Formats: sequence, C-alpha cells, structure tokens
Amino acid sequence: MNIRQKIGQSQRWVIKIGSALLTDEGRGLNKAAIKNWVAQMVALHQRNVELVLVSSGAVAEGIKRLKFPKRPTALYQLQAAAAVGQMGMIQAYESFFQKHALHTAQILLTHEDLVNRQRYLNARSTLRTLINLNVVPVVNENDTVAIEEIRFGDNDTLAGLVANLIEADVLVILTDQAGLYERDPRIDPTATLIEEGYANDPRLFAMAGDTGGTLGRGGMLTKLRAATLAARSGTATLLTSGCIPDVLLKIAAGKKIGTLLLPAQAPLAARKQWLASHLKMRGRLYLDEGAVKVLRHAGKSLLPVGVTRAEGQFGRGEMVACLNQAGQKVAYGLVNYNTEETSKILGHPSHQIIKILGYVNDPALVHRDNLVLV
Repeated sequence: MNIRQKIGQSQRWVIKIGSALLTDEGRGLNKAAIKNWVAQMVALHQRNVELVLVSSGAVAEGIKRLKFPKRPTALYQLQAAAAVGQMGMIQAYESFFQKHALHTAQILLTHEDLVNRQRYLNARSTLRTLINLNVVPVVNENDTVAIEEIRFGDNDTLAGLVANLIEADVLVILTDQAGLYERDPRIDPTATLIEEGYANDPRLFAMAGDTGGTLGRGGMLTKLRAATLAARSGTATLLTSGCIPDVLLKIAAGKKIGTLLLPAQAPLAARKQWLASHLKMRGRLYLDEGAVKVLRHAGKSLLPVGVTRAEGQFGRGEMVACLNQAGQKVAYGLVNYNTEETSKILGHPSHQIIKILGYVNDPALVHRDNLVLV
C-alpha cells in the first residue's frame, strides 16, 4: 500500500473549504457546489470516516447579502457581515446534510478559546463528543466578536489547530488551485505541481505566494503554515482543488491529486500541542548560543543565565517567544516571571534569583514542561 492509499483510508478527517470556492468569488453561496461536497462527505461518513468541516464563507456571504460593493476594511462592518453571512452558510450545510439524515453542529472559535487551557480542553471534548454522536461539526472563526489581537487570521490556520484538537489523520484543504506549485501558476502557466513533501520544508515556504483572493485572507503560504501546525499532531495535509469532480472520494481512493505534505517528526504530546497552538506572543526572550543548544539538543529548561535581553510586556504564566541572537524563533513557552522580574534576573545564575528578587517562583525562567520547540 502506497502513502496515498494509506492517507485515503484515514479514519479521521478535517476538511477545510475556502471562501472563493464556497461563494463563487463573491456571487453568493455556491449551493450546487456545497451540495456536491456534502454528498461526498456523506459517502465518507457511511464508510465510518469521522469528519470535522472547517468552512469559510460567512463574511463573503454577508458581504453579498448586505450588498457591500467590496470587502470592507472596518472591523465593525466585517463583524456585521459575518453575523449575517453565518446564518446562510450554516443553513445551507444543515439543509443538505439533513437530506441524508445527518446532523450538523456549529462551532465558533477565537484564538482565546485555544490559548486558555480549560477552554482548549472543553473545545476538544465538545468536538470529540459530537464525532462520537455521528454529528458533523462545522467550525468557523467567530468573526462576529473577534478582534485583531485574538483572531486566527485565516481559516487555514484554524483548520490546522482543529486537526491538533481532534488528532486528525489527515487535513484536506480545498482551494481554487490544484495544489502547491514551484511558482504561481496564475503568472507562469508552465509551473510544476509539487506532488509530495514535508510540512516544515523551508524550500516549500520559499515557493509559496502570500496573496489570497479578494474575499479570503489566506494564500498558499497560510496553507503551508496550517500543514506545519497539523503535523504537530502527526496529521498529513493534502492541498488540492475543490473543483475536481468527486475530489474527496478520489482522495479516499488513493488517487494522486494535489500536494501531499507529511509530518517530518513524531507527534507532540497533548500539552505540547496546546502550547504550540498559541499564535500571539506577549513578549520575546533573546538567548545566547549556549541556551539555544541546551533547548534544542538537551531538552532542558530555559534558565535566566542564558537570556541576554527581554522585550514586550508579559505577566507570569503568559506565552513568550524564545529567539536566538539573529532573531530566529527557537521555542515558545510559558514564562515564570513577569517583564520587570525577568529584566532583573536575566544573565544571572538561578541561585541568585532570591538575592535579586527576594523570592523564587521557579529556578527556571521557562520550565521544559511548558516549552515547545518551533
């Protein structure tokens, strides 16, 4: 059995469908296409495949319903469009799935739902319960309340994090392109499709463009980032065109379509996946060369003595990025001291913390159990 056939026989899928496909580039919900994708998902479900659908389209549908001439830039108008469009999008999915006697459930998430440990566990429990009840969850970013500081930024990223939440076998991202190309095929029709690679391969990121369509926020670069996120739970990602007839069934049959991105490393433990889901950093710690080596190769905690400077405003227990002297990210972690305390103890051995601060929260600035390499 080759890798495509193995992927096709996966039992837990996250399927993400983008705005351009769902809304026919702004001309309202493409209900004929939605009906077709639902029929394919029902066929997979009848083969005991567990499904979670991550769907864009609410804002785009709202823009059409409210007759905005173009996608607005004001946050309050986008939130209003999302509120209106969400009704039509969910109604479409519910009606088509109901014709096959399948229930759907609406799940709206913000970044705050995943960085809070209790809410993260609640979201995971809800999704898993719905799956066990043979319900198809339809997940979207909660654009009606999300502000710039807490939004995922695109549903590709959200799909990658949902794959972590349910520990999916495969993430399928349906887009308006056949997959990832060496160059943008809209500019260079001779560009070659990349059939297979690893999710964290920097060469692929160099090839990807960072521009999305007029209605969506994600380009091919965000899809690669989503694949990297999904790989943390051992999930393979398949990028392909949603316009291919019976595309989901062809994937299930092991057909060679699209770009398959495989995880390069073993899955992270559940707590490490939660740590890795933090997208917003409260501060930055710059590490010396010795500290970078200890984190990467020895699996130890980050001690104050290995930190050369701190930036940002953060409190105890908040997420910070650990960077090398060149500014490249090394790790994320929950810090044991706030900004002021960290500034006082950085560069000093741990046994001097009590002398400097008068107390000790922890000998480590970031404990290894609360740290994940990136």
